[in-house]
Amino acid sequence: MKVRKTKKWLAENDHLIHATMQKVASHVQREEGEWVLNTITLEGQDIPFKYKRRRRYKSLNGARVDIVYYPDKEVIARMTFEYMKVVKIALS
Repeated sequence: MKVRKTKKWLAENDHLIHATMQKVASHVQREEGEWVLNTITLEGQDIPFKYKRRRRYKSLNGARVDIVYYPDKEVIARMTFEYMKVVKIALS
């Protein structure tokens, strides 16, 4: 990740969180229209991290990643689920 760009994002947006060298416990990719929805979980955290890509990407299972994200909520069948919306993800 470019340090200058990341620092600028964090300075402009108080709700963004930057985590480095996080180990991916699981990575799932599924088609959602023209997009591929990616869901990862990180070691030591129970909340899923979600992001979209235009095409499939190599599996991140066991990889170390740098990640910029913010908390978000999703309502499914009148139940609210918390997840983390990923803004930027890169291999460490």
